[in-house]
Amino acid sequence: MKFGVPLGLVHPAAWKDVAVAADELGFESVWLPEHLVFATDLSLAHYPGTSDPGIKPGTPLFDAPAYLCWLAALTSRVRLGTAVQLLALRHPFVSARAFATLDVVSSGRAICGVGAGWYRGEWEAAGVEFRTRGARLDEAIEVVRRLWSEPVVTHTGRFYSFPEVAFEPKPVQRRLPVLAGGESAAALRRAARLCDGWISMPHTLESIKPQLDRLGAGVPVTAHAYALASPDEVPAWAALGVERLIVRPWSRSRDAVSRLAAFAADYGVGDTARGALAGGGDAL
Repeated sequence: MKFGVPLGLVHPAAWKDVAVAADELGFESVWLPEHLVFATDLSLAHYPGTSDPGIKPGTPLFDAPAYLCWLAALTSRVRLGTAVQLLALRHPFVSARAFATLDVVSSGRAICGVGAGWYRGEWEAAGVEFRTRGARLDEAIEVVRRLWSEPVVTHTGRFYSFPEVAFEPKPVQRRLPVLAGGESAAALRRAARLCDGWISMPHTLESIKPQLDRLGAGVPVTAHAYALASPDEVPAWAALGVERLIVRPWSRSRDAVSRLAAFAADYGVGDTARGALAGGGDAL
């Protein structure tokens, strides 16, 4: 099992220390969420399934790929992912450039987690139609994949059209992983049809099973699992087809590094990676 760390669940002042600790302890990945902007009108900010605003307008926001580029310079092995990037809020040129840059400066450690988003306010503030965000995301994924892999690209689509362009440098990874977040039927279809895997919302072993049934077999799964009972639970996640668990073994930001160290010791985090490196293999 690969273990990831959700940087978005600690105070931004701790992101550097937590990322460096995750790298040193042998965690496989660190993950940043993103929003582009928060509107002060909270009537457009109700998180699905709740009656409460899902955002606080004064929350500091950072450009996730840019911040991960900085963390890439401070780490050497840990993978650097977004959970999730609102890819379709920007032109595909912008998104493709950001993740190609991250992959190059990190020597091939980027993971592009994407989602259609739930927060209408930022789409309207950016002047992008909220209703078509899923279809726009599907087309954006197609375009960025072509920019990352083809010598020259021209595209004529529903949302994006451009003449022949060159795009260099290409990512270091032959196929930079794109993972789809979201739990709607459309999001699960996107993960299975267009992407290299699915990123879940926070789940338990029981609560994730209906989504996995809808997702279907053979799709790599990254699950947010914040309530692991013990190391004995991990094989049950693996039996469901989950290949990566994003864990939060702390309750306060000030304890994040020490709790990561304790988790690593208890769950054997990094043992596989250290064994592979000792034997001349590639832990990533």
